[in-house]
Amino acid sequence: MTAHPKIRIFGVEDWQTYKRLRLRALADSPDAFGSTLAREENRPDTEWQSRLRGDDASWNLPLFVEAGGEPVGLAWGRIVLEAPEIAHLYQMWVAPTHRGLGLGRRLLNTVIDWAKEKNTRYLDLGVTLRDSPAMQLYLRSGFKPVGEPEALRPGSKLLGQAMRLDLG
Repeated sequence: MTAHPKIRIFGVEDWQTYKRLRLRALADSPDAFGSTLAREENRPDTEWQSRLRGDDASWNLPLFVEAGGEPVGLAWGRIVLEAPEIAHLYQMWVAPTHRGLGLGRRLLNTVIDWAKEKNTRYLDLGVTLRDSPAMQLYLRSGFKPVGEPEALRPGSKLLGQAMRLDLG
């Protein structure tokens, strides 16, 4: 592992790396995401490519962390044009082999800085409702629960909590 992991932006040409990393995240942490490995692994390659192509790249920030030439984490910042005052954080994950090194905080801070540069007022995310390193990271970073917990995904007994960080 390199002493200085780098945060990079996925390009369209990185779609296979994105696909592998996203599927790895879903396999490792199935209770941390609204989607499932079964749902995502059946997507056609053209859909993985189009995710990175996006409608407007300036409103998407697909990130990955590279350590020693290996992708070991990801996060996705997104602003929906219909609500440009709110940025969203999706798909946050760090490989078990690289947890505890501050990579999650670095990914989160990169998205926060990007959201501020885009003049958004809030950064929203969803997290599984439990005492976890992810929940602790978000709480320490100033996120507050918004609304009532809801099912993580249809049919799930797990609850997800919407959270918001005021960027003002």
